[in-house]
Formats: sequence, C-alpha cells, structure tokens
Amino acid sequence: MRYLAIGDIHGYADVLKRLLEAIPLRPDDQVITLGDYVDRGPDSRGVIEFLLKLRECGQLVALRGNHDFMMLEARGRSDMLKEWIFCGGNWTLASYGDLFADGKFDLIPDEHWKFLEEFCVDWYEIDTHFFVHANVDPDLPLEEQPLYLLHWEPLFETRPHCSGKVMVCGHTKQRSGLPRNLGHAVCLDTWVYGDGWLTCLDVKTGQLWQASRRGELSTGWLAEPEEGEEEFA
Repeated sequence: MRYLAIGDIHGYADVLKRLLEAIPLRPDDQVITLGDYVDRGPDSRGVIEFLLKLRECGQLVALRGNHDFMMLEARGRSDMLKEWIFCGGNWTLASYGDLFADGKFDLIPDEHWKFLEEFCVDWYEIDTHFFVHANVDPDLPLEEQPLYLLHWEPLFETRPHCSGKVMVCGHTKQRSGLPRNLGHAVCLDTWVYGDGWLTCLDVKTGQLWQASRRGELSTGWLAEPEEGEEEFA
C-alpha cells in the first residue's frame, strides 16, 4: 500500500485531477489530503466534489485546514464571514454562484458542508508518520493537541514529536515550490495558488509528483533534510 499525501489544494480542482492522473492511483493506495480545499483558487466546489467521489472509493483520508474551518465558522458568524472573505472566501462563494446573494450559503450543497464538518478529521497517523494540516506541540500526544495548533500554527523550528513519527503537514507555504524536509517533519504546502505547485508525496519512499496551475507536471524525490525559510500561510 502507498500512502500518498497531498498538500494544500486551495480551489485548484483541475490541478488536483491532473496530479492524480499523472501518478496514477492503484486500488490499494490511500490518499491523505492535508486540508485547505477552499479559497484563493477558482473551483473550491469542484475540489470538494472530486474528493467526495474519491472518498466513495474508500481511498481518501481528508484533514481539515484553517481555511476549511473558517468557511464553517463563517456560516453562522458575521464577524468570521468578513475575515473569511478577506482570506479568499470570495473565491469559494463565487464557485457556488452569486457571492452577493442573501442566501449565498444555501447555494452550497449539504453534502459539501458534511464533508468539511463530519468527513474531515484533524489528524491521522500510520505506523511511521502522522498527518496534520499545520503543526503540533511536540510534547503532547495527537489526541491531546489543541485545535489551534493543528489548524493554524506555522512550521517554525520544531522538535521531533514524542511519538517518534515523522510529521507530514501543509499550511506553511514554501515559495520555492519544493517541500521542506526537516527530517522529523515534512511540509507539502508548495504554493499552488501562487507560482508554485501542488505536491503529492509517497511518504514511505519519498517519491514526489507535482502539478502546477500553468499546466506543468514534474516528478522527483524528496530532498535530504535541510533548513529553509518558512512563512505563514
């Protein structure tokens, strides 16, 4: 079985489809998406629809990112609605219809709300790795992690987790377009909505596949651990 982790998608459904077509998937593959399905890209609706189909095949584990969390919060809070729109929620609403409509949230299918609220999880682990959207407290077990860290905390210099497992995360964009490898942590947010790529990593072998919104495809291998610059997503 391959464990294929995919970084922040941010509304680029066409790039996600192209990426998975380039791999391609095997029946026993498990795809682990690291969150931030919505905002900043043109087709958040298409991303969720595609992931729902992948989930029906039993191959998807979907994590919840801070942008997904903001979308859920914005549904019932006017203050959060303004913050969400400022952070790219206008792109998401536009993918469902009229973002200025009074009942704009009614345009979003119930199954899409259910995906974000119920189907997505805040963390996931296998025997050698664990997966979160943003970061963790290295001294706390996964089940005790504060949600704020899991959704929002940037990847600054961090110590290995007490479990001894490698953390695979997104959230902290890598303007280089390449994953950041700290040895005990790997960040896969490679800035698809900017000038970067959407990245998929086979966490057991280190093989990489990448697709850009410019239509490019690339393959390679995870670099040896090295220091790099980090930036809040």
